[in-house]
Amino acid sequence: MAKKNHFDYDLIVIGSGAGGSAAATIAARANKRVAIIEEDTFGGDSPNWSDIPTKALLHAAYLYDEARHGTKFGLRSGTLSYNYPSLRAWKDLAVKRTGAAGNRKFYESHNIDTYAGHAQFLSPNEISINRKHISAGHFLIATGSRWIAPDIPGLTDISYLTPRTMLESIRPPKSLYIIGADSIGVEIAQLMAIFGTKVYLAEIAARILPKEEEEVGRLLEHYLKDHKGVTALTQTRTVAIVKDGLGYRVSFLRGGVEKTIRVEEILVAAGRVPNVDLGLENAHVEYDPTGIKTNEYLQTSARHIYAAGDVVGHAEHTHTALLESQIAAHNMFSKSQLAPDYTATPRVTFTMPSVASVGLTEDDCIKRDLKVNKALAPLTIVARANTSDFRDGFAKIITDKKGAILGATVVAPDAGEIIHELALAVRLGLSARDIADTQHAFLSWSEVVRVAASKLVH
Repeated sequence: MAKKNHFDYDLIVIGSGAGGSAAATIAARANKRVAIIEEDTFGGDSPNWSDIPTKALLHAAYLYDEARHGTKFGLRSGTLSYNYPSLRAWKDLAVKRTGAAGNRKFYESHNIDTYAGHAQFLSPNEISINRKHISAGHFLIATGSRWIAPDIPGLTDISYLTPRTMLESIRPPKSLYIIGADSIGVEIAQLMAIFGTKVYLAEIAARILPKEEEEVGRLLEHYLKDHKGVTALTQTRTVAIVKDGLGYRVSFLRGGVEKTIRVEEILVAAGRVPNVDLGLENAHVEYDPTGIKTNEYLQTSARHIYAAGDVVGHAEHTHTALLESQIAAHNMFSKSQLAPDYTATPRVTFTMPSVASVGLTEDDCIKRDLKVNKALAPLTIVARANTSDFRDGFAKIITDKKGAILGATVVAPDAGEIIHELALAVRLGLSARDIADTQHAFLSWSEVVRVAASKLVH
């Protein structure tokens, strides 16, 4: 193995997604010798297979859906149709514009050496990649996570879809059974339903979007059923899947009764596991099935090795992975150490209406035995609901007994854009009065936030 101060690189980053990219470029700009390794597609999951392509298709779907229902505004759009290959071409263009296709060249333009292949630790300072051995003084592990199949009899015997492979389908299926109703499962349910698919959305929890407020799950379930024909199967356990002609027969248990339906396709969106097959034992890096263990500074049990993003298991958000990557880069080469602050991390589900939240939910407060005040303002209370003829949504704010905002949720068109004043409030300890006393533009969806805050001012 190379001796100290004679390593090939100052930093080797394993994984070129959000958890690795920021650290690699920061270190390179600081004149460090940097290499980045990618086993899959350079740029990682977000721009190539999840956030960018999914949201590109969702944007087109919502545009199509809104135009189709334009009759109530006096538009003659009832015969509007779509071309799915053209929609896929738009999705591919969005990915290309984001820069994912040229991502490897981007790194090389910053004097970062790139390697394509699977990295395996040989020792704490040396890895193998395509039979080549390279060494570094520091490592950042940002290998992300992957979709896993739940333990359902028959599932591994069929060709099921994942949120990644779903994007490459040549057409929407006639019917689709989705296992898992968290953010991505619900987004795909609405996307496919808009294009005519009969969707069954199965979730073992008592509501869809179980990590969000109870009111969110109830509202979205009714909205998807009433407007898109989606059947939400909450408190449902899928017990068997078998091939049935050109489709599949799914058996599920709900309310103590076993039922069976036949669908064309199965999609699994029920969970991800971190990618830790890296020979971590050889580097003395501690990990378990939930991810690599780090201290508050993202340092692993090996002092020169850090980890960021999904492989750490803190959160599944791209913006969180970017934050961790930036902090890891700082901590590796600086005497001062920083810890990532997850307090005001926004969470967004890009449905219509979209769901955005930050801070603690009411369930979180109950579990922590916190004494709180809460207020909910329906979307119908703001004038924008009338001019846009959209009424399904609300803003909910939770404060401590002194009025400081602990958490908030917005369900509305563009909720992901609205949530950031509430994220700032959570981060800086602002009060409901601070929000209520701030002018909110008329006509805007954001007025619903001011109204909710006003209800908490005494």
